[in-house]
Amino acid sequence: MNTEAITEKIKLTGFKTDSYKEVLTEEALNFLVVLHEKFNKKRLSLLEDRKIYQAYFDAGNFPNFPEETKDIRESDWVCAPLPKDLLDRRVEITGPVDRKMIINALNSGSKTFMADFEDSNSPTIENILDGQINLRDAVNGTISLYDERKG
Repeated sequence: MNTEAITEKIKLTGFKTDSYKEVLTEEALNFLVVLHEKFNKKRLSLLEDRKIYQAYFDAGNFPNFPEETKDIRESDWVCAPLPKDLLDRRVEITGPVDRKMIINALNSGSKTFMADFEDSNSPTIENILDGQINLRDAVNGTISLYDERKG
């Protein structure tokens, strides 16, 4: 997928395989456009606020909770019951999202696998998209790996 317009407002360039189109579908990209149009003004404002807060902290001040959110903090909170599949998390494995490691994790016998897109992954666009494809295949029960050396 060299330079190719996916939507009227987004252009993707430099991707190596067409499989990325399975993740970055026209529908997904259009959703990103909607999010950007809806929240970009607020996002930019928050980034500017961050600079102000950082200067405040750099001057030796400490963070504090806003007075206007006091009622939220002091109210009684109730959450929904945990789903059945989260009740027993005595053995869980966290691992990278490359295909081989996902397969190893799913075959490990642990009750839970948490895909790690952060600490165990170099966050290149290729790694992120490959990880999404690998997770999709794992969830669909179609994940497999052929090792050229081992056959």
